[in-house]
Amino acid sequence: MGSTSGAAERAKPAAGSARPARRRLSVDRRREELMAAALELFSKRDAEHVSIDDVASAAGASRALVYHYFGGKQELYVAALRSAAAQLEARLRPQGGERPLDELACGLTRYFDFVEEHATGFAALLKGGPADRSGEIGEVVDAVRHRLLKLIMKQMRVEEPGPVLRVTLRSWIASVETAGLDWLERRDIERPELERMLIGQMVALLGVAAEHDAQVGELLGDLVRDRASRPADRPSSGSDA
Repeated sequence: MGSTSGAAERAKPAAGSARPARRRLSVDRRREELMAAALELFSKRDAEHVSIDDVASAAGASRALVYHYFGGKQELYVAALRSAAAQLEARLRPQGGERPLDELACGLTRYFDFVEEHATGFAALLKGGPADRSGEIGEVVDAVRHRLLKLIMKQMRVEEPGPVLRVTLRSWIASVETAGLDWLERRDIERPELERMLIGQMVALLGVAAEHDAQVGELLGDLVRDRASRPADRPSSGSDA
């Protein structure tokens, strides 16, 4: 009778164990799941308030497995942010074939597609960056911003920006990032309206910068002439002939 009772006790699940059942996954798939769980947590709480146990529980994995794949929380945090950054950069690869402002608008739409579809990754990437500007985390965020700057320069047919244009473009990128975080938090403005506003903001910033730099004045003149020559109702992204 004692052995039967003991067997029944061993068969019972541990009290409070709500962890999802573990599944056999490939190494790459398991790493992706751990990073996704980490991004979800890091987007809601500061990194110092997220433990390895939290990530393991959210992913339905063991604490030892998280350490096995990443070595520690800092390594996991950096890997998760790099994953989010790589997904965003892949989304922003230039399509080509359109006029500068149209290309910029299409790129902005793809940017906000990522913001909407990968909210946790976007929030963790931008909210986590400034906390460690001198370390790997700051490098990840800076690399994304540098990529965005290069992309915008390519869309505007600019080989090498002078200091006034560079500052203007980097200021606009900061505005887009802030707009993305604000939109995720509130969603009290329609996305197309927000995107149009940001494109208008770019033109306005260039207008101010043109007063201080001839290169910007020439670029702005080209953009304004291009905008004036296009149809009033621009086709939506992907529908151009």
